[in-house]
Amino acid sequence: MLSKVTSTTTQSTPAPVTVNAPPRAIGFFVHHHGSGHIKRCSAIIDHITDRPVTVFCAQTERFPAMADNVSLVRIPNPHGQPACTSALHHQSASTAMDCAPLGVSALRAGMGAIAQWLATEDAALLVSDVSAEVVLLARILSVPAIKLRMHGNRSDAAHVAAYTACVGLLAPFDERLEQANWPAKFRQKTCYTGGLIDSSLQPPPSRKLARQRLGLPLGKQVIVAITGSGAGIGTPLAPLTVGARALPDAQWFTLGNTARYGHETAFSNLSEVGWVDNAIDYIAAADVVIATPGDTLIHEVARVGRPLVCIPEWCYYDEQACKAEALDGLNVAAYSATWPGSFPTWQALIERALAVDIDTQRSLVNRNAAANAAAYICNTTDALWNTEQRDVAAVATSSMGAIAAADS
Repeated sequence: MLSKVTSTTTQSTPAPVTVNAPPRAIGFFVHHHGSGHIKRCSAIIDHITDRPVTVFCAQTERFPAMADNVSLVRIPNPHGQPACTSALHHQSASTAMDCAPLGVSALRAGMGAIAQWLATEDAALLVSDVSAEVVLLARILSVPAIKLRMHGNRSDAAHVAAYTACVGLLAPFDERLEQANWPAKFRQKTCYTGGLIDSSLQPPPSRKLARQRLGLPLGKQVIVAITGSGAGIGTPLAPLTVGARALPDAQWFTLGNTARYGHETAFSNLSEVGWVDNAIDYIAAADVVIATPGDTLIHEVARVGRPLVCIPEWCYYDEQACKAEALDGLNVAAYSATWPGSFPTWQALIERALAVDIDTQRSLVNRNAAANAAAYICNTTDALWNTEQRDVAAVATSSMGAIAAADS
C-alpha cells in the first residue's frame, strides 16, 4: 500500500502515556541529496512495523511504497534559497551550527514542521540521516535522537555537539571501515550495522549473464566508471579519455553524470551510458569498477565483488576521501586522491585494483544490516521509555499550574 503523505500543517493532540499505551512514534529526518539517504532509511523503516513512523524529507516522491504505519511529510528544500534581506544574508555563520543561515523561509518552515511534530506527537525518538541541526533541535525539545554516522573530518563544534547530544550513533557500515581518528567516546556509542543495502534486492547476475544482457564478449576487458547521485558534479570525462588510450584493448563505460573540460577527444573504446536502471549489469560485467566512494554505491559494488578503484568527488567534510582511505587500508579498493593524468599512472592504478581482496570486500555487505539498524533504533527507544507511566500532557499542565500559583 502507498504510505500517507501529509502536509506540514498537520497537528494532533498528545495521547496520554499509560502502561498499556502503544509504542510512541519514531521520526526520521532524511536528507534528499543523493539517493543513498532515502534508500537506506526506506530499508530500515521496512523493519519497523510495530509503531508509527513519520518521515520528513524534501523529496518524498522519491520514496517507494511504504507500509500503513509510515507517514511521509514533505518539507521545503532550503538549499540555494536566498535570505529574506541583504542584511540577514551578510550575518556571520555560526560555528555552533553546521549550516544555519538567517532569514531563509524554507529552512524555518522545515525545521518548524519537525519541531511542531516533536512537540505535539509525544514523539519517542528522532533519527537524523543526516543533519547536526536536527539532532540539536530534538535535544532542545527534550526528545532523544539517534544520528546516522558518515565518514569524514567532522571535528567541528557543530558535529561534536550533535554527537554529544544524541543518545546513540548509527554507522551503516562494517566496523572494520571505521576511521582511525574516530574518538573512542563516540565509538562506544556507535552501532555498526554492517554494510547496509536494500535486503529485498535480487542477487546480482554472474559476469557471463551480465555480458550476455549487455551484448559484450566474454574475452574483452571491461572497465566501468560510475558516479553516485550525491553532492558531486559527476565523473570528469577528460581523465577517462587518457585511461582509454592507456588501456586501448579495454572497453570503457561511464555511468551517471560526466563533466567536461571542453577539450575531450572521443575514442571508440569509451562509451558514455548515463543514468540507467540496470547499473548492476554493468558492475557485474566489469573486470574493474572505478567508483566515487559514496556509501550506497560502494556497497553495491561489494555486493557483486569486483576489483575497485575509488576516486572521491569533492564532498563536505572530506567524506569520500576518508571513506576511500578506509577502503584502501582494508585492501578492498585502490585509492587515488586525484584522477590520473598519464598512461603509467592509469596502468598502475588498474593493476593495484586487480590485486584487492575480493572476499573481504564482499564480506562488508550484511544482508541483515537494515534489520540490525531497526532493532537498534527500537531497542534504544524502548529502553529509554520502558519505565514511563505518566500522562506527560497532564504533568506539563500541572507544572504550569504550579508555576502560576507560585506567581500569584
